[in-house]
Amino acid sequence: MGSVWWSVALGLVAGLAMCWLALVVVVWRAKPADFGPREVARLLPDLMRLLARLAKDPTMPRGVRVRMALLTGYLALPFDLIPDFIPVLGYADDAVIVALVLRSVARRAGPTALSKHWPGTPQGLDAVRRLCRLPDIE
Repeated sequence: MGSVWWSVALGLVAGLAMCWLALVVVVWRAKPADFGPREVARLLPDLMRLLARLAKDPTMPRGVRVRMALLTGYLALPFDLIPDFIPVLGYADDAVIVALVLRSVARRAGPTALSKHWPGTPQGLDAVRRLCRLPDIE
């Protein structure tokens, strides 16, 4: 029983690391000119806080909270679309699903809600807007 928990914990850590790495690569390619490595490294924690704040906001549409609850449930399940023991691809499906849900949530919540709840730097928010193809608010 103990080895199963270690396996699950290691799988979660590896999955988060793969998601972070995928996010770093995508942001680095779509980054604003003044967005350096330090800002890229800080982006994942800022995104996690953003999603938590959006989930707690009662003014958000129900679909936003439902999507995030479904994502949390999917990531907590012991099985995936592609099993995690398959090198690279096993964690890549989690990264793709997280990216799709993030984009969907960001588009549904809108640029104003993202600005309101964003805990990071303006450059990080600009990078998230560009990744989700959201317009800047005036």
